Amino acid sequence: MLPEDAVTHDDDLDPLDQAWDLIAEGDLAGALASALESLRDDEDSPEGHNVVGYVYAMEGNLEQALRHYLHALSVDDGFLDALLNATDVLIQLGETERALGLLEDALDVAESPEERAEALLLQVDALLSAGRREEAAEVVGTLPDGPFENPQLDFLVGRARFEVGDLEGAAPLLELAARRPGAHGDAHYYRALVLEERDDPAGMAAAFVQCRDADLEAPRPAWAEPIPVFERRVGQALRRLPRRFADRLEGALVIVDDVPGAELVSEGFDPRAVALVEEVELPRRSGDPVRLCRVFVYQRNAERAAGAQDRMDDELLAALQHEMSQAFPEDR
Repeated sequence: MLPEDAVTHDDDLDPLDQAWDLIAEGDLAGALASALESLRDDEDSPEGHNVVGYVYAMEGNLEQALRHYLHALSVDDGFLDALLNATDVLIQLGETERALGLLEDALDVAESPEERAEALLLQVDALLSAGRREEAAEVVGTLPDGPFENPQLDFLVGRARFEVGDLEGAAPLLELAARRPGAHGDAHYYRALVLEERDDPAGMAAAFVQCRDADLEAPRPAWAEPIPVFERRVGQALRRLPRRFADRLEGALVIVDDVPGAELVSEGFDPRAVALVEEVELPRRSGDPVRLCRVFVYQRNAERAAGAQDRMDDELLAALQHEMSQAFPEDR
């Protein structure tokens, strides 16, 4: 959980304060060095281990992040930030029961409505990831109404309500989040999903385009790879596809881009799709047209879906196999 006031930088700051400033500036290497410096002064500092864990999590090193969060909690078992951060990592790692256990502790120490909302929202995420939707809906019903000092919580509560099927409760909060200056892509994306449920395809497409534009402005994860490296990953994933798709991929045109094109998204295509596979006919001056398989892979979306570099290969393989099955159902 990044403090809202971590926005200035001063060489005379305490190493932990400086680490938060460097995180806000996107300098994760500097932030890690500063946080580790604080641990040299106090190797059991809960705050120090929490910041080191936060940096590792941003770098996609979830196991290392978790170790530091748990070290912080071994020293101070009521340290709310470390409880919430550890829970978030455990959910990403698929360890939902451990996450739910820590959240019980977090709810015991949460004092303000905002702190309680943060813990409950993570509880909803954990239950949904475990497929326990009815329980998640019960938790959503206990969320504080707000308004919150942190406007991000309005969005998160709206998203949680949408995820459990409370469309009417979700819509006004997601509308509010999407209208804010500099709204992030998530706000537009979930607003689009609400409009889709309300059978408003034009509104959905417009919100999807706004999501695409916001996603392109967002910073890349610290572990994002250069395009040539990512293209090699895509090639490896294509070679790992089941043999039944081999003939379809012979001579295929493979295109890597950041996100789907605006013209495609404006037709209602998901701006956060990881891949698209389609077969098209190309005319020739003489003779029958040529059939061509086109494979589009969207790097920013793959990064978002994978969440960490070591999960990228599996994410690409799953997305490409799904798209190949959709494009060529007869080959399933």
